[in-house]
Amino acid sequence: MTIINLHPRRAARQCVLKALFAYQFSKNNTIKQLVSKNPELKGNNDFIHSLFDIVLENMKLTENIIKSHLENWEIDRVALIDKILLKMGICEIYFIDDIPPKVSISEMVEIAKIYSTDESPVFINGILDAVFKNYIKENKE
Repeated sequence: MTIINLHPRRAARQCVLKALFAYQFSKNNTIKQLVSKNPELKGNNDFIHSLFDIVLENMKLTENIIKSHLENWEIDRVALIDKILLKMGICEIYFIDDIPPKVSISEMVEIAKIYSTDESPVFINGILDAVFKNYIKENKE
């Protein structure tokens, strides 16, 4: 999994995606192994661990947010990669203040183009855009 010529934060997000995907099956914290195998990620060590931990800590919240934005679709039918990217995007929007939400949305869409189906980028963009609009409403009131 050598990551070449990627923006450091994109590489970090891809690392978190892979660790969260593996976690779904083994419940082992594979994030340390992924970072140690890829020295180019070490500069983003704090971001990687923070995002990974925030997503794990907020699984129920993010699952409920995703469910509330699905129309005529069950959460069990959403591809695992897409669910993880949605959860990562939601966590960045809700809990990581130094990243503009539009950047988070764009990053999840771009990563979906690499790791998921042809329909996934549009799906992820639509859900995260709606989540962001609701987030703005909730925080203005």
